[in-house]
Amino acid sequence: MGSCGALGWGLLLLGAVCGAAGEPHSLRYFDTAMTDPGTGLPWFVSVGYVDGEIFVHYDSTARRYVPHTEWVKAPGAVDPEYWERCTQILQRTEQVYRVSLGILQERFNQSGGSHTVQRMYGCDILGNSTTRGYNQYAYDGRDFIAFDKDKKTFTAAVPEAVLTKRKWEADPTYVDQRKHYLEETCVQWLRRHMEHGKAELERREPPEVRVWGKKTDGILTLSCRAHGFYPRPIDVSWMKDGVAQNQDTQSGGITPNSDGTYHTLVTIDARPEDGDKYQCRVEHASLQQPGLYSWEPSQPNLVPIVVGVIVAIVAIAIVGGVGFIIYRSHAGKKEKGYNIAPAQDGGSTSSGTGSDRPVI
Repeated sequence: MGSCGALGWGLLLLGAVCGAAGEPHSLRYFDTAMTDPGTGLPWFVSVGYVDGEIFVHYDSTARRYVPHTEWVKAPGAVDPEYWERCTQILQRTEQVYRVSLGILQERFNQSGGSHTVQRMYGCDILGNSTTRGYNQYAYDGRDFIAFDKDKKTFTAAVPEAVLTKRKWEADPTYVDQRKHYLEETCVQWLRRHMEHGKAELERREPPEVRVWGKKTDGILTLSCRAHGFYPRPIDVSWMKDGVAQNQDTQSGGITPNSDGTYHTLVTIDARPEDGDKYQCRVEHASLQQPGLYSWEPSQPNLVPIVVGVIVAIVAIAIVGGVGFIIYRSHAGKKEKGYNIAPAQDGGSTSSGTGSDRPVI
């Protein structure tokens, strides 16, 4: 919702009407409406991201459209009426989603339970300066309907969405507004946000990478942790003999740190004898080229310790009398090439709406 209310949004969902150079960039908004969000949680949330970084947020508890970054609060980033205008639009949008949830439950023949409507929309400016726009809905985690701005039609993903498709396509003004928003308004606001948030959005923090292994029941679990990187997008994968093993890996997702950076953990199970065949590959905007990191098993060392002159003599006479001296000390295990990983960081994610937000 970069330019909130620029088109005077008349949103209708399911037929309900309601008043860096060369690098790709994105402006995306996510709406989520729930029939049963859980105790103390808002039933409706709308969040917006620029290049994967949240910058605005609204929910049905606070009922205010608020900034999440300093740059969007700076003079000139948005017009003076922006926050109040967006707040009013989103307050009306809440009601559209509430009606939509009821309509969808009837259409899917559902009498109760927990149900969710989600919407994702926005635009991209690609590396070759071309643009791309998208506007799609999901119900209970499944695709529901999507807008094709080039054909100016809606694609129903399930039979229950056909009625919505007919209603929306029957209103050419609504269709034209959606197309104009994705091709013009959204792109203009993305450029504006990139200009005002350039210092923050284009900063680069390289990841600190640690690789370790653990053997359990004849299985070697290899873990690769990238920590402290910015921006959020990163590609961490396991390679075996130079070949990506994407289907066999497990990822904990990308999680924010308290300092605004991110961390992620990717693991893979291997045979212990194959441990030296694996490498963790990390690709990030802060790196000139992808980094490759191998697991180096720890090796215990037997090291005599001599401080000044210390002699320990143990004489034991058994039968014929045998004397021997034993001195032994073990150096602590040490993993090479990385520091000990900090404790697991917590974090939360949120999303925001941009200008001219289309309501469900």
